[in-house]
Amino acid sequence: METKITIGIADMKMAQGSGMLITYALGSCIGICLYDQKIKLAALIHIMLPLNMEPGRKNTMKYADTGIRETLKMMESKGASRSRITAKIAGGAKMFEVRGGSLGNIGQRNIESVHMHLKREGIQLLKEDVGGSVARTLLFDPATGMACVRCYGRPEMII
Repeated sequence: METKITIGIADMKMAQGSGMLITYALGSCIGICLYDQKIKLAALIHIMLPLNMEPGRKNTMKYADTGIRETLKMMESKGASRSRITAKIAGGAKMFEVRGGSLGNIGQRNIESVHMHLKREGIQLLKEDVGGSVARTLLFDPATGMACVRCYGRPEMII
């Protein structure tokens, strides 16, 4: 039986070579799978918001900008090479209609922020399953680098 490593909301965990990283309830949030194939080091971040505007930046994994940056640093400290790290993402759904809301579609803002910060960090985005209006569960296998997206009412998708 493979060990399941659960990533909570505003959280990140890593695994190398074995186990199964899994995060649930990706509505407007985004799951970001980062992977160095050569050393089979995988990280999964569950971000909630596009930018860290928090004074003191306490929970870096809550935000796309600081979550991606800090995770890359941690991966590099374990031997990953920035030039080999690739990404896959899922989530960013529009879960609710907000009338007159100044924040707009947070899922879309999260997608744009993740795209921008991956590009800024020089990380190639291989595949994604984003947008729509359904919550997703994301599983990420450190042995193979394969990610699986599950959501209600449609078949599993490998990304």
